[in-house]
Amino acid sequence: MRLYHSQTSPYVRKVMVVAREAGIHDRIELIAGSASPVGETAPVARDNPLGKLPCLLLQDGGVLYDSRVICEYLDSQHDGHKLFPAAGPARWEALRRQALGDGICDAALLRRYEASQRPLERQWDEWVLGQKRKIDRALDALEAEVPSFPASPDIGLIAVAIALAYLDLRFAEDAWRDGRPGLTAWQAGFAMRPSMRETAPPAQ
Repeated sequence: MRLYHSQTSPYVRKVMVVAREAGIHDRIELIAGSASPVGETAPVARDNPLGKLPCLLLQDGGVLYDSRVICEYLDSQHDGHKLFPAAGPARWEALRRQALGDGICDAALLRRYEASQRPLERQWDEWVLGQKRKIDRALDALEAEVPSFPASPDIGLIAVAIALAYLDLRFAEDAWRDGRPGLTAWQAGFAMRPSMRETAPPAQ
C-alpha cells in the first residue's frame, strides 16, 4: 500500500496512528504529498479528485479516501484488537467521538486557512471566532465525557488525541488545557503511546 503523506496533516497522522496500533504500518509506503485549499494539488489530485490528503493506493489498484474510510480499511487488515468496535453501542460511541475529533480538526484547519491563505483585507474575524467557539464547545463536551472513555484505544479516542495534538501544534496560544483537568490528564497519558510518539510532527 502507498499513502500520500504530510507530516503536519492531522488526518494523515490519524491514519498512521491506526496503522501502528494495528501493527501494519510496515506495509505502507509513504508518498510525499501536499494539498492546498487553493491552486494546483497534483500529484494527489490524479488519484483523489478532491485533491485532499490522506489518500491510500491499494495493491490491487484501488484508491481509498478520506481518513475515516482509510482507517476502517486498515482496521480490517489485521487480527488483533479492533479499533472500530463491532455493531452495538460501543461502535456508535466510537464513531461519534471520531466525528467530534475530526470536527475539531476541521474547524482548526479553517481557522488556519483563513489566516494563512486568505488576503488580510478579506479575512473575516467573526467567522474565525465562530470556528474557535466550535472547538471550545467540543472540548467542553469531551471534558465531561472523560470518565466514560473506554480503557482500550478505539477510533474515537485516536481522533480526539490527534485533534488535541493538532491544537498544540497550530494554536498553542489558545491554551486548551485551561479549565479542563480531566481531558488534560487523559491526553498526557494517551500521548505516551508509541503510536503517538512515533507519528509526532516536527517541531514548528
